[in-house]
Amino acid sequence: GIKCGGVLSAPSGNFSSPNFPRPYPYETECTWLIVVAEGSSVLLSFTHFDLEYHAACAYDYLQVYNGATRDQGNLLGTFCGRSPPPPFSSAWHVLAVVFRSDRHVAKRGFTAAYRKGSWEGWWWWSIHPPVLPHHAHHPCLLADACGGQLTGLSGEITSPRYPESYPNDVECRWSIGAAGSSGPLTLVFTDFQVEGGQGCIFDYVALFDGPTAAAPHLGRYCGSSHPPRTISSSPHLLILFKSDFNIGGRGFKAAFYSAGECQEVFTTIKGNFSSPRYPNFYPNNLKCQWSIQLPLGYRVKVFFLDMELEGRSSLTGDCDYDRLAAFDGGAENGSLLGQWCGRESLEPVTSRSNQLLLVLHTDRNTAKRGFSIAYVGVVPMNISCTRTEFHIQIPVQSLAQLERNRIYLGTRSCAAQVVGRNFKIQTRFDTCGTESQKRNNTSVIVSTLYIDFSADDQEDIHQYEVQCEPKRKEASVNLIAGPDPSRLNQAENLVDAQQREGGAMDSHEIRSQDTSDIVFISICILAGLLMVIAVVGLVLL
Repeated sequence: GIKCGGVLSAPSGNFSSPNFPRPYPYETECTWLIVVAEGSSVLLSFTHFDLEYHAACAYDYLQVYNGATRDQGNLLGTFCGRSPPPPFSSAWHVLAVVFRSDRHVAKRGFTAAYRKGSWEGWWWWSIHPPVLPHHAHHPCLLADACGGQLTGLSGEITSPRYPESYPNDVECRWSIGAAGSSGPLTLVFTDFQVEGGQGCIFDYVALFDGPTAAAPHLGRYCGSSHPPRTISSSPHLLILFKSDFNIGGRGFKAAFYSAGECQEVFTTIKGNFSSPRYPNFYPNNLKCQWSIQLPLGYRVKVFFLDMELEGRSSLTGDCDYDRLAAFDGGAENGSLLGQWCGRESLEPVTSRSNQLLLVLHTDRNTAKRGFSIAYVGVVPMNISCTRTEFHIQIPVQSLAQLERNRIYLGTRSCAAQVVGRNFKIQTRFDTCGTESQKRNNTSVIVSTLYIDFSADDQEDIHQYEVQCEPKRKEASVNLIAGPDPSRLNQAENLVDAQQREGGAMDSHEIRSQDTSDIVFISICILAGLLMVIAVVGLVLL
């Protein structure tokens, strides 16, 4: 019978838990949806806070959502106990607050104040929140707002009124700390024009390696030159922007991301990674990049082990909401290798160069489980053949960590030799496990090249199928087994199993076709012999 929650659409206001300041009732759930004018943000601050404590906030709790409630990708945090939540600034014009109590232990509850904001003055409001009775209506405190506490894995910040000239006498502080992340933060300025001066004593942007200005100083910048890319040593970064009483500029625009989960560069021959928080729901409003950069000559083959993103648009049929895209090379202006969304079982993708870039975009709502990916570098090699032999050469530099006996064709007895700067295998078709097959009505010689990367009792053998068409003296090679299956999840094992079954089926069909040919030829020979015998018999008669 308790009435609580509702839609708050006034430019500013406040709300509280039921019965505040008396203990809140048991078994209560309240949802407040704060909606302000489009193009504005919601500024939220808690003035009193006292809920039942639990280490995981499993009993009584308060949740804040960056947008519609119940979407886990929008969850900014869950809070309980007596430590108030930090001030929040929403990413758009909607913010939701959910309060829930169980059937035991009630406390005084909370009060909160909100207002519509843009960017100027938010830091002042967050450290001096209005202390009001829970029934009061709070008038507009400040004309604009700036700064705030940012908890996303990635995001973008701008100076007040950007790209127009920023106002005078402004001090803004953005405290960045990705929720649930333990990796460092990377900050990149994409535009920068602030009043210059020796020592940057007038207008400036200062960076600190931590959540407050007491943290180590990372730099102070002004003028029109972009500050360098900055990487924090912890999951926290403070950005301070200050302007004096005259002379302004366009200001700045900067992007930040959590380097540990949302922006990574891989240079090893093989590896795996996943979307942020996988297999739990990924956050909203992300742009994450994973760049795979291998030595020259290598190509990158990507295996999709599991993927579930928001589905396609029902209007366009395209991936308009959340999507994963792969580009050939190290930038988004490279050739698009594929773009995916929804829940799909995907075939492996191979780059045409030694670099491949994967980019994840998520929108402001509807999060899913995400994805898990493994990749392997396709070793550069030169394969040729004659009518009787395979010739295989691999640059020693590309496999410098391996001994020659870890590279072999068919069996370990056919190991590579080191000739000059190359590992070299030259062998006849009647050795090293080669076999004759018929593919597309063409006779080919097939064998398997093994490259053994195993280490520390962990087997990791990459397999390449080498093939020769003797009549044309044409050879080809294809990676048929890359990442170690024991290190991947069941999804990839199923893919491998399907590939093996497909290969076994092909071999069975080839053997069946060979057998049929032999039977057909035998019947023809037998029919010819019978015909000869019949003719001879007629002549004798």
